[in-house]
Amino acid sequence: MKHKSILYQDKAIINYQDEGQGNETLVLLHGFMHNLDVWASYVFKYMKDIRVIAIDLLGHGETSDLSESHSMEMQADMVKSVLDHVGVKNCVIAGHSMGGYVALAFAERYPEAVKGLSLLNSHALKDTEEGREGRQKNCEIIQNNRASFIVSFIPELFFAGNRGKLYSEIKEIQDMAMGMKAESIIAAQKGMMEKPSRLDILVNAPYPILFLAGKQDPRIVMEKVFAQAMMPKHSELMMLDDVGHMIHVEAKSVVQQRLLSFTKMCYL
Repeated sequence: MKHKSILYQDKAIINYQDEGQGNETLVLLHGFMHNLDVWASYVFKYMKDIRVIAIDLLGHGETSDLSESHSMEMQADMVKSVLDHVGVKNCVIAGHSMGGYVALAFAERYPEAVKGLSLLNSHALKDTEEGREGRQKNCEIIQNNRASFIVSFIPELFFAGNRGKLYSEIKEIQDMAMGMKAESIIAAQKGMMEKPSRLDILVNAPYPILFLAGKQDPRIVMEKVFAQAMMPKHSELMMLDDVGHMIHVEAKSVVQQRLLSFTKMCYL
């Protein structure tokens, strides 16, 4: 599977994969400090049945920086430019964590392009004041010691009981993050800090929404996921035990099957 790229706004190289064929299209957006390679097994599995597109978000993987702060709206516009370039008019868009925030911004700005939405370890709320303070503190740590932040941050995303058996996967994601500049990591933190609440997207969505969550997710309060899953006209919620903030890695085979069936259902 080869990566492709486009020039965006005459100054940023956007890296993506586009595999498979047909009218059923799933777009996969990775989380903070990851890149499209985290979806490699998904792309390989799905390309036999549907068209699947994975994109490196701004400042991640092989995609360039565009600003000192990469807002979710800026990221969503970039995703739309890739879809326009490859001729995709509508899709099911799935995002993990930060990728989910981008997917929500995409749904807000381009509702006609959305057949379905899936949020993996993600939600539609803006940051609390405490959350914003935490991101600001992270920016300072990253600026002073990027490598130390990466080494400690990534394992904590996983359920403690999975860290031993998923050592190689954790190391791979740490290596993805190590390939990023401090400025790129900070730009993502600042972008998330600015995100507004998008609960209205959930309430008014005319398409299905799938929530995928780990019961041991250390970064999201499960009661908030329950509450948000009650909002859409058509919502589905899958919660897995012994899973943290990396459901697509910690429960890969289950999530692979669920996302594929959800995508096909959205096109019925």
